[in-house]
Amino acid sequence: MSYARQFVGAPYVWGGITPAGWDCIGFAHYVYAHHGITVARSSYGAQFNGTYVPASQARPGDMMWWPGHVGIYTGNGSHIAAWNPSMGTQERAVWGSPMYRNVVGD
Repeated sequence: MSYARQFVGAPYVWGGITPAGWDCIGFAHYVYAHHGITVARSSYGAQFNGTYVPASQARPGDMMWWPGHVGIYTGNGSHIAAWNPSMGTQERAVWGSPMYRNVVGD
């Protein structure tokens, strides 16, 4: 999680794919690619990556998917994501009922 956390404060840019500016899937794609993991380049496609994990079994590093948004679970009820132009990349509490996907493997 330390790799993902170093980008807190990076700006949100719709369609962006680098720390200079990215959207939610651009951020997730960048972080996972650093670890040799390929994920979809659309938030819609992200829901099909990896293996479904019940929320009660989610582990840090699991991808989280909501319709139109993705993030990376950091543990203890928190996740990190690129939010919107006014918020940028932040670590915040999990909200709603996301789907958790294990893309890292065991």
